[in-house]
Amino acid sequence: MGRKNQVELLAPAGSPDGLYGALHAGADAVYLAGNRFGARAYAENFDTDELTAGIRYSHLLGKRVYLTVNTLLKEAELQELYAYLEPFYQAGLDGVIVQDLGVFAYIRDHFPGLELHVSTQMSLCTSYGAGLMKELGACRIVPAREISLEDIRSIKEHVDIEIESFIHGAMCYCYSGQCLFSSILGGRSGNRGRCAQPCRLPYSVQTKNGRSKGHFLSLKDLCTIWDIPALIQAGIDSFKIEGRMKRPEYAAGTVSAYRRAIDRYLELEEEYGSVEATTRFWVDPEEEKLLSSLYIRSQVQNGYYKKHNGAEMVTIQSPAYTETDDTVLKELAGRFLQDKKRLPVTMEAYLYEGAPAVLNLSCGEIAVTAVGEEVETAQNRPLTEENVTKHLTKLGDTCFVSDSFRLNLSDTAFLPVGRLNELRRQGIQSLEEALLSAGGYGSAERFGEASSKSPMPPRISSRKYAFSIGLETLAQLDSTVQFLLDHPALDRVALYVNGDLFSENDFLKRIPVETNADIFAALPPVLRENEGAFLQEMLSLKKNDPRITGFLVRTVDELGFLTKELPDCLIHTDANLYCFNTEAARVLRCLADCVCLPYELRSGEQSSLMENYPQTYEKIVYGRIPMMVTANCVVRTADKCCHENGRIISLKDRMGKNFPVVTNCRHCCNTIYNSVPLYLPREHSAKDHSYTRSVRFTTEKKQEVEAVLGGFLLGEEFTLDDYTTGHEKRGVE
Repeated sequence: MGRKNQVELLAPAGSPDGLYGALHAGADAVYLAGNRFGARAYAENFDTDELTAGIRYSHLLGKRVYLTVNTLLKEAELQELYAYLEPFYQAGLDGVIVQDLGVFAYIRDHFPGLELHVSTQMSLCTSYGAGLMKELGACRIVPAREISLEDIRSIKEHVDIEIESFIHGAMCYCYSGQCLFSSILGGRSGNRGRCAQPCRLPYSVQTKNGRSKGHFLSLKDLCTIWDIPALIQAGIDSFKIEGRMKRPEYAAGTVSAYRRAIDRYLELEEEYGSVEATTRFWVDPEEEKLLSSLYIRSQVQNGYYKKHNGAEMVTIQSPAYTETDDTVLKELAGRFLQDKKRLPVTMEAYLYEGAPAVLNLSCGEIAVTAVGEEVETAQNRPLTEENVTKHLTKLGDTCFVSDSFRLNLSDTAFLPVGRLNELRRQGIQSLEEALLSAGGYGSAERFGEASSKSPMPPRISSRKYAFSIGLETLAQLDSTVQFLLDHPALDRVALYVNGDLFSENDFLKRIPVETNADIFAALPPVLRENEGAFLQEMLSLKKNDPRITGFLVRTVDELGFLTKELPDCLIHTDANLYCFNTEAARVLRCLADCVCLPYELRSGEQSSLMENYPQTYEKIVYGRIPMMVTANCVVRTADKCCHENGRIISLKDRMGKNFPVVTNCRHCCNTIYNSVPLYLPREHSAKDHSYTRSVRFTTEKKQEVEAVLGGFLLGEEFTLDDYTTGHEKRGVE
C-alpha cells in the first residue's frame, strides 16, 4: 500500500449537499452530525434517512463517514443515545467523534466494533492523555489545535494511535472544551453545541501604556496548504477541514485545493524521497486564490504547529468574513454539487420464453446475477430490444450508470414491464450489497456482543473532606494557613495548592504540621507534551515528601500521567473534567478518588447524578469561574510578552464588565475568569453535606480570603457586592 492511502483528507458535511460536494471533490471521509448531540447545533445537519443514505453512498464510493456525538449529555439524553445511534450503526457507520467520557464508555459498551475517536473538545495535548484514551478504547484522537508538530511526533512515538488534526478553517481562541464564556454569560453552552461566540466581540485591555481596544480573542482562520509536507512528515493520519456551518461550496472548494496539494506532495515524495520532495513542493496560485476567496476571516495564519502564540494570529481589527464571489460559488456548484457520482456498470440480460429472466451486472471486479420470474410466450406484442433496454438500463437515482448493455432475447419473449423493473431493482440492490460487502460493510461480522464491563477497576478510597480550599498565590496560602491555625477545631480540609508554588524554596515550611489540612498539588489548567521537567518535579514531590497527599487534576492528560506514574496517590478532579452523567461518573470512578461536579449542571441535576451513582463528589460553592484557558496570550497580543507569572490584567467588554486575565508563564497559558465570583449562599451553613464543598481563590486578597473562609467554614455572615450563582438554577440547554 502506498503512502497516498495512509493520509486521509477529512471534510465537513453540514448537509447532504455538503456530503456530495466534499466526496466529489476528493475527500476520503466526511464528518457530520445527525439531528442530536452534535457540537454544531445550528447547522442544517442530517435526519435519519438522509444520514443512512449518506453512509451507503459514501461506502459505495469507498469513502468513510464519522458521526459527531461531541457534546456533553445529560442523564435523560444518555438514555436516548442507543435509539439514536442504532440505525446508523446498522447502516455501517465508520466511527463516532466523542467529547463526553460517559458517552465514550456507553458507545464502547453498547456498539462493539464502532470506532471511537476522541474529539478535540477533550483538549488532549500529550501522549499521557492519548495513552489513557487508547486504553479506554479509542483508536483515534483529535488533539487540541494548540499542540505543535513536535508534540504530534512525540505522541506518535509513544502511543500507537491515529491522529486527526485540523488543517483549515475557523479557530477557537480557547482550548476547545475548556470554554464557558458563552455558557456563563448567556446560557448558550459551547459544550452543548450552542456557542454564541463572545470571542468574536471587541474588548479593551489595560496595558502598561494605557487601554488598548480590539478583537483580542478572535483568531484568524487556519490555512496550512503550504505546510502539507511538514504535516505529513509529523505523522498526522487524517487532515481535517473545519466548516460544518458553511455552505457546501466551501467544503467542495477547500477539499479540491487540498486534494491536489496533498497528491502533488505524495507523488514527489514517492519519486524523490521526503527531504527533496519538501524542497520541490509547490502550491498552485489558483489553489491559493480559491482558498482565500472561500469564507476567510480577516486573512489566514498557519496555526500553532510551528509557534506557540502571537499577535499575528489574531484578527485584532475585525473578525468579519470576507465576501465570497458568487461566480466562484456557481463554478464550484457546477463541478461538484449538481450530480451524484455514478459507478459504471456492465449489464447483460437473458430473456428466453420458458426460462427465468436473468440479469448479470458487474462493477469493476464485483459481479452479481439477478434471477426473475419465468419469461412468457408473447400472445400479441413480444418484447423489443428497444423496450427492454429502456427499462433495464434506467438506473435513475442510484449510484450507477449503464456502461454497456448486452441483450439476449428470443423472438417471442414477453415479460410485463413491472417484472422487468423488479429484475433491475433486484440486480442493482444485489450489486450494491456485494460492493459494500467487498469494502468491509454490509455484513454482521462487525457486530459483537455488548458489554458493560469497564477496562479498569474502580478505585477504592474512603477519605472524604467537608471542605476543600483552592489556592493560587502564596498570600492566599498564608492567609488560609493562619485561619486554620486560629480555628483548630475545624474538620480536616483539603488544600489544593497551585503546583507551581512548590518550586519556591522551603515552600512546605509555610504550612506547619499543626495545620489541620491535607495538601494536594493542583496541576496546571493545561498540560503540554514538552513539560517533562515540571512532571518530574511533581513525581519527586510526591515520592519524597509524605506531606503531599495527592493531586488536583484538570485534564485527561493529567489523569493519564498520574494513573501511569503514581497510581496509588489520591486524585481529585476539577470541574472542567466534565462529569455530566452516570456513565461519566462510572469512568471517573476508575480514574479518580473524588469527582468535582461541573459548572453547567443545575443543582437538581447535580443532586440526581449523585443519587443515581453514589461516590465521593465535590461541589464548588465559591470562586471565579474559569471562562477560558488559552495558549494565545492577551498580554502579548495587546502589548508584549511580560514573563511575569501570575500577572493579572483586565479584559473589559462592551458592557463595562472586567474579566481578570491571569498569566501563567511557566506553562505559557492564560486563564480568563468571570467578572464576578460564583457564590452559592445556600451552601453557607455548616450542616452535613453528602459532598465536599469547595472554595476556590483566584484573585482574592487577604481580607477577602478571611471573609469567605469565615462564611463557609464557620457559618459567619458575609456579603458580596456582586456575584453570580452560575447555573445553579438555570442550567444549560
